[in-house]
Amino acid sequence: MWTMIESLPDQYRWAAELEAPTTSPASTVLVCGMGGSGISGDFARVVAAAEGVDVRIHKDYGLPSWVEHVRPLIVAVSYSGNTAETLSSVEAALDFGLPVAAVTTGGELSRMAGVQDFPAVLVPAGMQPRAALGYLVGAVVRLVAAASSLGDPIPMLLEAANETADLLGEERAGPGHDQARRIAAALAGRLVAVWGSAGPTEVAAQRWAKQFHENAKTPAYWSIVPELNHNELVGWASSHHGLSSATGLVVLRDQGEIPEIARRFDLMPDLIGQSVHRAGEVWTTGTSVLARAATASLIGDLVSVHVAEAAGIDPVPVDVLTELKNRL
Repeated sequence: MWTMIESLPDQYRWAAELEAPTTSPASTVLVCGMGGSGISGDFARVVAAAEGVDVRIHKDYGLPSWVEHVRPLIVAVSYSGNTAETLSSVEAALDFGLPVAAVTTGGELSRMAGVQDFPAVLVPAGMQPRAALGYLVGAVVRLVAAASSLGDPIPMLLEAANETADLLGEERAGPGHDQARRIAAALAGRLVAVWGSAGPTEVAAQRWAKQFHENAKTPAYWSIVPELNHNELVGWASSHHGLSSATGLVVLRDQGEIPEIARRFDLMPDLIGQSVHRAGEVWTTGTSVLARAATASLIGDLVSVHVAEAAGIDPVPVDVLTELKNRL
């Protein structure tokens, strides 16, 4: 897993050099995908929202009913090319006569693209889908930019590459690894909760939780400010049950967060007191939305693998997911 994570800067550079295929112009893009493939759409949504471009996410079979009226570009993302839900979305899109583009390594999705003559970006194969984040995010962002008014994504992809490379450093001695080791030690033996806020740290918090599920094989969840201040905070501030003290909290902060959000983050530690073990705070780096999301996410990748290794767990296999697919 380390080798795959350490390839992230090169993945973003690959996407910056990609010659994106021509797609149908669209005022709305709907990204369809699941798991480690589907989160690329969440990254693209955050990037696009900063420029007023409408990107939406679908993580299910078929398509939502509104597509018949809005008629978005469907971007289907499946690293394997064989994800049942994503193939179902493509079939529905073709039935509706909607424009489709794909991001994949091959499989049935690539075959459909050839038969139905819709554009497909083929990303390098041979990885766990969750470890191909830079390839998948970069390809989706390039497709969104090709279809919409999103500005040139190449500078933000190169910034994401440079910022993640700086965090990784050489021989796992970069500042990102140092921070990840400290947080991993603080999370040992605990449930994991990650807080972010709308924008880069929202998608990064989601990524943290999913990486803990798959790499560290431990439950984790994420939520965002200010919504958690209207419900969830009550649970954390109450210490009459054992869950709070058994949970490690990581807070993701964004260089671009607005003052109202910063004030909430500043106030919450006093309100929850000692009822929750605070494992660390991570700040985004970089200027673009993509670089900030990528850097906060990378620290989570590193922490999850450090936690796995400390517990004697192989972070690569996801046997229960494979077994579920076999039974389906």
